[in-house]
Amino acid sequence: MTRVLCAFAAACWAMSAPALHAQSYPTKPIRFLVGFPPSGTNDIVARLAAQKVSEQIGQQIVIENRGGANTAIATDVGARAAPDGYTILLNASGHATNPALMKLNFDPVKDFAFITLIAEVPNLVVVHPSLPVRTIRELIAVSKKRPGEINYGSSGTGTTVHLSAELFQHMTGVKWVHIPYKGGGPAVIELIAGQTQVYFGNLPTVIGYTRAGKLRPLAVTSAKRSAAEPDIPTVAESGVPGFDVTAWFGVSAPAKTPRGIVERLNTEFVNAIKSPELRERLAKVGADPAGLSIEQYTAFVQSEITKWDKVIKAAGIKGE
Repeated sequence: MTRVLCAFAAACWAMSAPALHAQSYPTKPIRFLVGFPPSGTNDIVARLAAQKVSEQIGQQIVIENRGGANTAIATDVGARAAPDGYTILLNASGHATNPALMKLNFDPVKDFAFITLIAEVPNLVVVHPSLPVRTIRELIAVSKKRPGEINYGSSGTGTTVHLSAELFQHMTGVKWVHIPYKGGGPAVIELIAGQTQVYFGNLPTVIGYTRAGKLRPLAVTSAKRSAAEPDIPTVAESGVPGFDVTAWFGVSAPAKTPRGIVERLNTEFVNAIKSPELRERLAKVGADPAGLSIEQYTAFVQSEITKWDKVIKAAGIKGE
């Protein structure tokens, strides 16, 4: 009887231990991996969300920028991190596009516990003021007169910034030269300097420069206009019907992170996303707040991987 009671007590402790751990979590700062340098949209969204969640949980969330390979470097670090809830990862659209463009050291689905989608943003087609175009139709016309002469920058191979421009070329028949950079910040600096002429930048990265008159906006890449800039038309309504690309940003943890901790993180991030303060801050930079359940976000990531695999293959886009 004593042995049975001991075994029963041990089983009860084993079942309750994860729950108790989740209740006490977190007891120290959390590392938040971001796959791009500071100042780009990934960094902006991560910092805005981290600030609000930190206030809620009473622990600091420390941003760690690990740029390179369209988030694959940071994602690899995240996949290999201890599954204790003290390392989380900002997922971006590259999480879905990379599998079709490069060999990865991790499985983009099996190696992660997906927490929630933070926000989605359209890209904004902008040009250097020296380029004599003010609409998408004019951009197409000028580009066809100057094939191979116009440079377009990107925040890196495989990003939605890159793929938006590649898909645009595929759908319109124009031919540009791709100049990749290590993040949106450096790409915009070079665009303003005149090293490139066209950029399909995440709206939060470029919106300040268009409002200041340093860059000329032509259209947003989403299916509908952005609430942040409602007077700017979409690419689809500007002469390229069917064009629709958005960037997205979510958060995940290593695959074996206890379910209780993943649920706690989902609750905290979703509550933050629903808060008026964070929603206002995201909206100001052109981001559309999201907030999904664990199951919804997992299904979303899987669907994005499938979608972009088809698009990349159909357009003949290659990794560099």
